[in-house]
Amino acid sequence: MPRIELAPLTPWITAAALQHGDSLPAHLMQRLGISRRRASGLLRKLVAAQWLCSHGTPRRPRYSPGALRQVVQRYALAGLQEDLPWRRDFAPCFALPPAVQRMAQHAFTELLNNAIDHSGGTQVTVSMRQTPLQLQLLVSDDGCGLFERIAQSFDITDPQLAMLELSKGKLTSAPDRHSGHGLYFSARLADVFDIHANTAAFQCRAWENRPWRSGRPVTRQGTSIYLAIQLDTTRTLDAVLRAHSLEGGYAFDRTEVPLHLLGGSTQALASRADARRVAARLNGFRRAELNFEGVQDIGHGFADELFRVFQRDNPALMLVPVGMNRGVQAMVASVGPTLAAAPL
Repeated sequence: MPRIELAPLTPWITAAALQHGDSLPAHLMQRLGISRRRASGLLRKLVAAQWLCSHGTPRRPRYSPGALRQVVQRYALAGLQEDLPWRRDFAPCFALPPAVQRMAQHAFTELLNNAIDHSGGTQVTVSMRQTPLQLQLLVSDDGCGLFERIAQSFDITDPQLAMLELSKGKLTSAPDRHSGHGLYFSARLADVFDIHANTAAFQCRAWENRPWRSGRPVTRQGTSIYLAIQLDTTRTLDAVLRAHSLEGGYAFDRTEVPLHLLGGSTQALASRADARRVAARLNGFRRAELNFEGVQDIGHGFADELFRVFQRDNPALMLVPVGMNRGVQAMVASVGPTLAAAPL
């Protein structure tokens, strides 16, 4: 008789425990085509592995979801409304702190809506898992791929440069319908955030000073977004949204730009063209923090174009360089002395 592994059961056992808690052995017997004895043995293993909790008596057991929970669903994208899967299939199956629940709902609906409206695909798979420490979410579509979509819409063919634009926020291929906030704020809600799109991958870690580093790509068609949020996080959706407003409201008028994405392997920014890439779309904000963490050297042309020419043409925008080493700080000061005292 073939052995039944627990792993194939975990994507649906949480929902099954909620729907069939008083008759879960019979449900497993019917779904898996096994005997009552084998069903009871599987349930004991699932309890021991914390996928289930057992109540009642040995003769009349009752089951409920355990500390480990997971739901995996696949949807056709055509006509899909992103709030229905959350309310119907996912939210009822998890026991999350209220702040984490709200952040999860925000990220879930934003990422699923991106797949619906932008991927050009036909299917999306959503997986959400709760552990004793984390909530984990994975949204994978079979569309053209995030960086291919950016190449089509903005003629940015280098994924590294596309990631630079994404990192600023307010980037959308459908400006009449979207504001470009979804991916930006979803990443900032998470402790771990990974983007895999066709043959490119980028990672963001909340505890690192240098956001968005290259990751190991998973070669598959489409886009996969993974995030993890610590259950004991002090982060809240409201605080993250307000942190990007200069006046404490919800206006998205403050951004951060990780310049190491532009420097690449040389860790140097030399040209005026590089400066113009950094400056692109920043006039849509009131404050831009330029993070030089990981940038070892900048040229005079880069500094002059960004901190003198662009700043002169956009006097209402505050350019705030941070994370500069002494050499970079000296070059910035040579073209804009008032910036030399910018916070490090």
